[in-house]
Amino acid sequence: MQNIRNIAIIAHVDHGKTTLVDKIIHASKIFRENQQFDDLILDNNDLERERGITILSKNVSVRYRDTKINIIDTPGHADFGGEVERVLKMADGVILLVDAFEGPMPQTRFVLGKALDLGLTPIVVVNKVDKENCRPDEVQESVFELMFNLDATEEQLEFQTLYGSAKQNWMGPDWKNPTDSIIPLLDAIVDHIPAPKIDEGTLQMQITSLDYSSFVGRIAIGRIKRGSIKENQQIALMKADGSIKKVKVKELHTFEGLGKNKVEEAFAGDICAVTGIDGFDIGDTLADVENPEALPRIAIDEPTMNMLFTINNSPFFGKEGKFVTSRHLRDRLMKETEKNLALRVESTDSEDKFLVYGRGILHLSVLIETMRREGYELQVGQPQVIYKEIDGVKCEPIETLVVDVPEETAGKVIELATQRKGELLIMEPKGDLQHLEFKIPSRGLIGLRNNMLTATQGEAIMNHRFSAYEPFKGVMPGRTNGSLISMESGQCTAYAIEKLQDRGTFFVDPGEELYTGQVIGENSRDNDIVVNVQKGKKLTNMRASGSDDNARIVPAKKFSLEESMEYIQKDEYLEITPKSIRMRKIYLDEGERTRMAKKDA
Repeated sequence: MQNIRNIAIIAHVDHGKTTLVDKIIHASKIFRENQQFDDLILDNNDLERERGITILSKNVSVRYRDTKINIIDTPGHADFGGEVERVLKMADGVILLVDAFEGPMPQTRFVLGKALDLGLTPIVVVNKVDKENCRPDEVQESVFELMFNLDATEEQLEFQTLYGSAKQNWMGPDWKNPTDSIIPLLDAIVDHIPAPKIDEGTLQMQITSLDYSSFVGRIAIGRIKRGSIKENQQIALMKADGSIKKVKVKELHTFEGLGKNKVEEAFAGDICAVTGIDGFDIGDTLADVENPEALPRIAIDEPTMNMLFTINNSPFFGKEGKFVTSRHLRDRLMKETEKNLALRVESTDSEDKFLVYGRGILHLSVLIETMRREGYELQVGQPQVIYKEIDGVKCEPIETLVVDVPEETAGKVIELATQRKGELLIMEPKGDLQHLEFKIPSRGLIGLRNNMLTATQGEAIMNHRFSAYEPFKGVMPGRTNGSLISMESGQCTAYAIEKLQDRGTFFVDPGEELYTGQVIGENSRDNDIVVNVQKGKKLTNMRASGSDDNARIVPAKKFSLEESMEYIQKDEYLEITPKSIRMRKIYLDEGERTRMAKKDA
């Protein structure tokens, strides 16, 4: 039996998890000369690299002091909590990474709470101590307070703390005296994280994540709780509904460095990948054929938001995407639910419309962005929060919102949050910033980030996480400005846009192809108006001095995917294709829109 440590690295977005994993892998090079390492980055899909966040958890393993250390890099964003909840099942300890200036953030609390409940042993790493005005000692105290508030046990509260800078490749017990390597962290892992607890008995392994290969199909990944698993062995697959299916293991792999190693047998405590099994779901148990015993299934927090996904039926459909039919859309969404545990898909009374439930705007937008890059065309409606009835009272999801903002704009932030039924709980200075904490309904957060960044000249740092369901807080003001809608189809002209600039802000540039009913700008008043931006200048042979100047127009306002999802109204769709994102009215014809508005009223 080999010596194993299984650890998960948890932290808030951008506190340096993936960089730390890079450095641990580089450090382990000392012990294995024969391996070639490039500059390693675990965030290997394009979306993760562009956004600089981890979305999918990954496994790597390094060897140090005759011990195999399996490391799981987890997402830091609460929207991907489903990812974190299932991978923590594979770990025996966690490294909690905290920024030396920001300290523990609301989403750190979310993941740490899950880890402590599972009884994992924590090691705290205060990262980025090379930042100016950092406060490592205060941060260490606030981590202790946080663990105490989360009901950590006495053993968990006696955690080991290390200080350092993953970027500059050092860790040590004292932040004032930098060491020359990251080795003290590896020592702490081997000395303080317990080896896996091995139960006696027959095979039990829970599938906690899955991989896919075009050669062998779906691959089940999980940690062996007890017993061992061999190649070509007959085992039992225990499903959620209680049914038991006999399956045969084709191949076994364990994680080694960045890749996988083929092995004949894997033992309790190790994390392995099994190929050759069909029809499994995450949470299923692999057990002994003679004596099958299931492990308790993974509990996942409920989604708090839903969106309507439908096929693209605009006049431009099929021009840019490969997959445009409702069958394509249904198959792709169903495939996503297999590995994305926090996502749910429901059919509606219409064949081509699906309700997709997720954790938040970011969770849903990452799915939409992935789909458009794969060549899908689709339309989505306005995000809606999910209401519940608890003891006969209508309840809605409430979130904890944390904003760090320069002192002079703190007033504007408080005003914006209270307009949306937010309650200010904490206001305190943190370095040269004001630290504000609110309790706010989830629906109040839709579209809030844009307004907040505008009000604070882009300096607000905003984070939020779901806290609980509470009684409905009443009606909330929505977007106050109406839309400018294109009257005709065709290219818009600079001449027409210039003449209409006093009507509002435009989202389109001259020369863009538009269709009737497309939302092309924001009206400066609260009603929608239809405008003709295809009109060209009448050409005559009369010259007039001064009237033939070039058109001077303000640059168009461009939205990111999340911003447009938050911007659209109830009667609007967002049309998403591999090359463009357009806003449009659900009913393109003006007469039909008026009829439907009367019907709703």
